[in-house]
Amino acid sequence: MKPLTLGFSPCPNDTFIFYALVHERSDTSDLSFAEPQLEDVETLNIWAMEKRLDVTKLSFHALGHVLDDYCLLRSGSALGRGCGPLLVIKSGKKLKHLEEARVAIPGQYTTAALLFRMYAPECTNLIEMRFDSILDAVRRDRVDAGVIIHESRFTYQQMGLDCHQDLGQWWEDISGCPIPLGCIAAKRKLGKDLIGRIDTAIRNSLEFARISPDQCLPYIRSYSQELDVEVVKNHIGLYVNDFSLDLGDEGLAAAEEFLHRARSARVLPSSKRSLVIE
Repeated sequence: MKPLTLGFSPCPNDTFIFYALVHERSDTSDLSFAEPQLEDVETLNIWAMEKRLDVTKLSFHALGHVLDDYCLLRSGSALGRGCGPLLVIKSGKKLKHLEEARVAIPGQYTTAALLFRMYAPECTNLIEMRFDSILDAVRRDRVDAGVIIHESRFTYQQMGLDCHQDLGQWWEDISGCPIPLGCIAAKRKLGKDLIGRIDTAIRNSLEFARISPDQCLPYIRSYSQELDVEVVKNHIGLYVNDFSLDLGDEGLAAAEEFLHRARSARVLPSSKRSLVIE
């Protein structure tokens, strides 16, 4: 069989999850993977629109656009409570009228962008930039506010910024559900049996990382935006949890609710496709 193409982000939660799979330290159920593509999640979102990779990390927002071609895997997701994107502003600055604000978002198809659009539909002056450029843009007044994700959540205060709104908390308050951030998806055409084996391989890789986290650390730090070990560990602790091992009924219900609300807000197209392979 031709090796499966694979893509995930260089963020610590993804490199932690995929370390053992990439380095053949865990059971991959006789699967063969090509050299993984490590890219910013918005790049992976756009590649999914082009159907480029067999197995890929995606924002849950992007998943809503590609359900005809991709299905959700039960393992590998970033979903939880107290871990959502933050809307940040420069310390001492007031943000009274969002409809007039210039707001940086980490890509059009990120979950963070979708959350912000649902939170503040009146704000239309959205400026796309890489997630790791947003803090500096806010600090230098190039934008009035920014929606931050990943490691930026742990470092924004060091750059003289304040949290104006925790968008994850806003989501939890209106829905009662944990926030679905990112997921792993596979092409539907791979078939139920192969997709199940891929899911198991990712779960096995995460179980290895949980047992031997220090073994994964050099690989994780080689790609991380932040090299501080505590920041890296805090990042993993926040975004990797039991939902990452298996979404379960609660995780799947949260994903369904998120996509349903986005469709109701006319941000996502309607779809009759199931999230997971049937």
